Amino acid sequence: MPAPPCGAGEEQRGGEAVLTRRIIACLDVRDGRVVKGVQFQRLRDSGDPVERALEYQRQGADEIVLLDVSATPDRRATCVDVVAAVRRSLSIPLTVGGGVQTVADAEALLRAGADKVGVNSAAVARPELLRELAQRFGSQCVVLAIDAQRSTSLVANRPPLRASQAADSRRPEWRIVVRSGRERIELDAVAWARFGAGLGAGEILLTSWDRDGTAAGYDLDLLRAVCAAVGLPVVASGGGAGSEHLAQAYAAGASAALVASILHDGVTTVGALKNTLRGRGLRLRP
Repeated sequence: MPAPPCGAGEEQRGGEAVLTRRIIACLDVRDGRVVKGVQFQRLRDSGDPVERALEYQRQGADEIVLLDVSATPDRRATCVDVVAAVRRSLSIPLTVGGGVQTVADAEALLRAGADKVGVNSAAVARPELLRELAQRFGSQCVVLAIDAQRSTSLVANRPPLRASQAADSRRPEWRIVVRSGRERIELDAVAWARFGAGLGAGEILLTSWDRDGTAAGYDLDLLRAVCAAVGLPVVASGGGAGSEHLAQAYAAGASAALVASILHDGVTTVGALKNTLRGRGLRLRP
């Protein structure tokens, strides 16, 4: 039996609330250009972020996620001028991540036009950042981005999770990847999602590192595990290559599915995906 959608949105029809799913277009940005590769390697140029964002909005995307994939490895803040330029062309929600280390970094992005701010590496290094962001801006603005890789290694007894907070300190099925894949940490991804939700995150952006850029479909086991662990909206990311993959992600509990390569390469459009999914009886944002 499919898992219930984890924090899916609601629309009112005839006085009755109906669960709806979202399709989110992702822009991985490096040096002011949209790029795409496999596990952030062999990156290829995929266009101008402003032009891409506007095109995907026209196609019917519900949101745009802009990730500065070189900000954290380069130890710099997210490029605020790119965010401001993208916002000027958009009327749909914009989530921005990459390089957010402090409350001040987040505030700069929100002032530039972001609706939500994603944090990953900095939150793993200092989980209290999630609480600080939630207290300052509200949980609705805080997205915990998790890059998860399948693993059979033992959970290390290290911050941010004590042994009592980790998933029974058993062998994790997924561990955390940070710094755009440059560092792997023996930290259970499911336990980290639960812990981050408790600190104030309002949404989880869950990327399967193994599936990123592969067009092999989302990691459904990972999705089910995280959706069962948290009561937040979970965005499926990594491997989505068509309407069948999106439908599987929604059935596994995702409230939204993130797509990138298939849009950048012109394989399909957001509108085509929505039409196919609606034909299968799924409720999507109008």
